[in-house]
Amino acid sequence: MTRRIFSAIAVATLVGLGATAQSAADAYTLTPTQLRGSARFVSMGGAFTSLGSDLSCMKQNPAGLGLYRYSDLGFSFDISIRNSKTQSNAASISNNKTPVIFDNFGYAGVIDIKNSSMLRAIQWGVSYNRLSSFERRASAYVNPTNSSLSNYVASFTNGVNSDLLLDAGNNNPYNNGSDWLSILAYNSLMISNSSPGTNTEYVGLYQKGTNGDALYDVHQTGYVDEYNIDIAGNLDDIVYWGLGVGIYDVSFTQESNYSESMAGAYIYDRSTDAFATGNAGFNLYNLKTVTGSGANIKLGLIVRPVDQFRIGFAVHTPTWLHLTHRGYGYVDYNYTPDGSNDTDSDGTDTPDYDYRSRLNTPWRFMVGVSGTIAGQAIISADYERVDYANMKMKQDNGFYGLEDNTLANEDIRNYFKAANIFRIGAEVRLNNSFSVRAGYNWQGSSVKDTANSPSAAVSTSGTEPSYTFYEGANNISLGLGYRYKGWYVDLAWQYTRRKGTWHAYTNFNGIVAPTASVTDTHNNIVISTGFRF
Repeated sequence: MTRRIFSAIAVATLVGLGATAQSAADAYTLTPTQLRGSARFVSMGGAFTSLGSDLSCMKQNPAGLGLYRYSDLGFSFDISIRNSKTQSNAASISNNKTPVIFDNFGYAGVIDIKNSSMLRAIQWGVSYNRLSSFERRASAYVNPTNSSLSNYVASFTNGVNSDLLLDAGNNNPYNNGSDWLSILAYNSLMISNSSPGTNTEYVGLYQKGTNGDALYDVHQTGYVDEYNIDIAGNLDDIVYWGLGVGIYDVSFTQESNYSESMAGAYIYDRSTDAFATGNAGFNLYNLKTVTGSGANIKLGLIVRPVDQFRIGFAVHTPTWLHLTHRGYGYVDYNYTPDGSNDTDSDGTDTPDYDYRSRLNTPWRFMVGVSGTIAGQAIISADYERVDYANMKMKQDNGFYGLEDNTLANEDIRNYFKAANIFRIGAEVRLNNSFSVRAGYNWQGSSVKDTANSPSAAVSTSGTEPSYTFYEGANNISLGLGYRYKGWYVDLAWQYTRRKGTWHAYTNFNGIVAPTASVTDTHNNIVISTGFRF
């Protein structure tokens, strides 16, 4: 893990994986869910904990199946116009993507119970839901930087013998437990020994009088999908219960480039074996993929004491995820001492890494209430609490198998907190065929304020030093519904906005690393169709 170095004994069993182990920032990227599902579900802000009778309820409250009177078969897809805008001290940059995503498919069946005084029916269902889509592209430009990634790497590499960092001949430093970003930086001359004869003290490229700028570009793709198998029951049209199993499929890919250009940099000139002032530039490229699967259990209850009012409860166990991490890092560089026509340029890369980890997501607790007005309107509200500080990670320790990732779990407690989610939705039937809907969904931040403070020291994984923390998300939605006999078509528009802060790398030694504010906005058009029979 960047900024963390394991003992030589542990490294012997980890075979260098301590330098690439999953970080708390990785867990944060994979765990939050988005407002996704059927068009009716989305248009009402996802406030379905007490409503049910929608295919998307299987991913939220399985007791919602119990309100089905007829079987249902349907699917949904959306067109998403996504914009990511960064604002730094130098520039405002926008990037757009417009993916078409298959969001939801499901079937709900009803088995009537004829000879029972209380149990009126048993319902069962299977569904596919896309919980999160990682489709995103963002860029940031900072000028001046007032520091350098190379100086940050030098600060945590101090004390490490440079013989353990040199990638030459038969020496492979990536197997001895040294930090992989330290190795990359040393072999690309981003960091150098501070003076001849010393091999444990390092300096970066930025010095007093250096002028530098930085450019960052990141491209993310992937998804978190869930396959649900649920069963529910109807007790005397008053109590509805449900039990569900969710099976997760995770795929995340990130490509990033972080580059710096500096004038008046502190360069090690290999031709003279001495330091000189000059122009320096480097680009750090990272490819990271995370794939895996897991499962969770959902329990739900809906009570309808009178026809016009319902209250619902649901709890989700942690999702027990088994993940595989793959990727590598690469640096290309060029250094030109002042007064010289010779440029030292080359590139160096890490081996491909491939390791396993396990992540337990937080418990989820939700409660909802809903009511009908004159048989023509529905109003529904939900509250959900998710404590991200309770995430747990395990890492592959080679011969010893999966063991607690103590450092990352400590970071989780330091960076993250419980998030509150509020959902409200309304539906009005205009006539027997048409309905209009509206909803609002607010997701509070799961990141502690201290994680974005100047004194924060945030660990990342592999050779990727950059990270982004978000404040939360706001979702506004509108929708239309059409019914003809058993067939239905629903349409929803959803606007999502979330703000955050991008950090080029973590702060160190009282130096604040380059940052940029990030605003992600999504305009989604969701279309659902199906048939009840």
